[in-house]
Amino acid sequence: MKIGINGTGLVQKASTAAVLDHAQQAARDGFASYWLAEHPTGGFDALTVLAAVGPQVPEMEFGTAIVPSMPRHPMILAGQAQTAVNLMPGRLTLGIGMSHATMMAQLGIPFDKPIRHLREYLSILMPLLRDGAVDYTGETLSCNGKFFQSPTNQVPVVVAALGPQALAVTGRLADGTTLAWVGPKTIREHIVPRISEAASAAGRESPRIIATLPVCVTEQPDVVRAAIGKGLSMYAELPSYQAMFEREGVAGPAELAVVGSAAEVEDSVASLREAGVTDFAASEFYLNSDERAQTREFLKTLVA
Repeated sequence: MKIGINGTGLVQKASTAAVLDHAQQAARDGFASYWLAEHPTGGFDALTVLAAVGPQVPEMEFGTAIVPSMPRHPMILAGQAQTAVNLMPGRLTLGIGMSHATMMAQLGIPFDKPIRHLREYLSILMPLLRDGAVDYTGETLSCNGKFFQSPTNQVPVVVAALGPQALAVTGRLADGTTLAWVGPKTIREHIVPRISEAASAAGRESPRIIATLPVCVTEQPDVVRAAIGKGLSMYAELPSYQAMFEREGVAGPAELAVVGSAAEVEDSVASLREAGVTDFAASEFYLNSDERAQTREFLKTLVA
């Protein structure tokens, strides 16, 4: 299992310089990848940021986790991804997701038939990223277009897929899934079997399973979990995550967070690996400088 860093905690700062500093330190510390999310109304474009940061941080993989698909036509997103990967050849992974009905409502975008949207979106996006051309007509998304130049650098695509139908579409058409707020039981019993079965039936390689959870090495786990529960309570209100919490047998984000002593955190990370996670992108959470240092030092031991 590869170990990376998820820099989404910096997104609200909307600072490319802050992301660059964070990514450079992650590279110095030996992490395999760096992931950045994008909020639909945040005004901070993840792909643009990574296109600026990636060339300054050699060798590390960069990925979006995730870019909301509904506000962007797949041709537009494919062109943006191809532009970005030209600046860091072979080191970009495009993570997309449908986001949530409440977030799309802020943009005036209906959240109708999301599985149809995902299927049609990938039916356009994947050929464009692979071949630079597509001719597809769907019910709500269509595209007949060709890039000026055929892609010379492939961009793998992973999808934030949680439900059975989304996992089936993702396994058949994309390269893997990127997960937030999903625990080891759910990954082992639900995510991996469903997406792997769909990929196998489509003749695709085994899908990549990327997981992100907050990580904190601390001597005050109850205090940290309470802070996570309070600060990230919005996730417990989103239907797609609620379904994952129910599958895992937890009440919300605080119980899924990887929090405790170094030994306890190590056991939690090991349970993710055993569940089938191929990449763990840690989202470092801390309440003070000691926890920040302890958490990073522990994560560095996983890399080693």
